Amino acid sequence: MRAFAAALLLCVMSQSVLAADTVRDRIAERIQSFDSRLSVESVSEAPMAGLYEVVLSSGEVLYTDDKAEYILAGELYQIQSGNLVSLTEERLKDVRVKALAGIPAEQRVIFPAKGERKAHLQVFTDVDCGYCRKLHDEVAKLNDMGVQVDYLAFPRGGARSAAAAKMSAIWCAEGDERRALMTRAKNGENLKPVACDNPVMEQFAIGQQLGVTGTPALVLDDGRLLPGYLPAEQLAKVLGL
Repeated sequence: MRAFAAALLLCVMSQSVLAADTVRDRIAERIQSFDSRLSVESVSEAPMAGLYEVVLSSGEVLYTDDKAEYILAGELYQIQSGNLVSLTEERLKDVRVKALAGIPAEQRVIFPAKGERKAHLQVFTDVDCGYCRKLHDEVAKLNDMGVQVDYLAFPRGGARSAAAAKMSAIWCAEGDERRALMTRAKNGENLKPVACDNPVMEQFAIGQQLGVTGTPALVLDDGRLLPGYLPAEQLAKVLGL
């Protein structure tokens, strides 16, 4: 009898998993049918009953019903302990962490912490951006505080911009030379053009997918996105130092 009950339970569970997969597949297929450019990264049940969360490869998060007849493009909030919490932002933090984990150290411009590393900042930057230059003036201070700063490329004007050309020259260099060129560019110096295979525009595309619209854009290790300039002392507080 127990064996029969166990087999029946396993059958029910298998059917439930199959049904859930069918719903996810149906949602993904229907959403992608709206526009061939849409690519669904994942479909999962949202915290709100009857709602499904859809993450697009573009980094956007949508919500829909089990038939994908209604689409909600916006933030989903929940009241937690009297506070309004964006569940969408919580999900986007995971998306950012995963995306940035795929960028290896050799494709970054890294200014390491002095001594023990206590915190880590990933910064989408444009060498011609005034506030990016202002933040760069704080990097040495951040390094002294134990903060490692990793630069990622985000030339706001796109592939044909002067910033993109300068940043290509930076990313074509390595190690200390790469850091030196970053500082020279941030100080307003025009760099000699250099051609090589580099990740500048790939990182620009990743930044766009993650919701970066301007520079500097700071991403913490937990996936939080901080748009704009903050002085070193304020950043230290945000980082818990």
